[in-house]
Amino acid sequence: MTLYYRDDAVQVTSESIRVGGRAVRVADVTYVWHARGVTTLAVRGRVLGRGVLVLLLSLPPLVALVCVLSLAWAAQDRGNWKLALIILAACAVGALVLTPFLELPLGWLDRSYERGNRVHELWVQHHGQEVMLLRTPDALRFGQIYRAVQRAVEQQGDHR
Repeated sequence: MTLYYRDDAVQVTSESIRVGGRAVRVADVTYVWHARGVTTLAVRGRVLGRGVLVLLLSLPPLVALVCVLSLAWAAQDRGNWKLALIILAACAVGALVLTPFLELPLGWLDRSYERGNRVHELWVQHHGQEVMLLRTPDALRFGQIYRAVQRAVEQQGDHR
């Protein structure tokens, strides 16, 4: 028996596909496909949260840039070039110091894109009937499960 995928709720082996409490023998599956499901509130919330996060990440640096440029412009306009250069250098150093703190929100944003923005459904033809095995908004997890089911069914077809 070959294990293709396993997590808390799904296990795909060369013999069976178990999703939740349901088990389907791979030998009885003749066709595998996926479909786009109805968008849920969780998926819409993820997309909205992504937009808010992008706004929160981009707005403060833009405001800071405008403030720094206006301070430097005002200083050089008064003929105080040294002060303008000091302001620009201090802000550049400050930006470099704060850059590592962007790792956490950028990680959230990255994981949001990995999870996708729609609901995915995994369907199989089992004993001549179309059966939905899985419905999830997590695109990364869905892709792994879908590919595992495909491999299991393909391997089963090779052994027939």
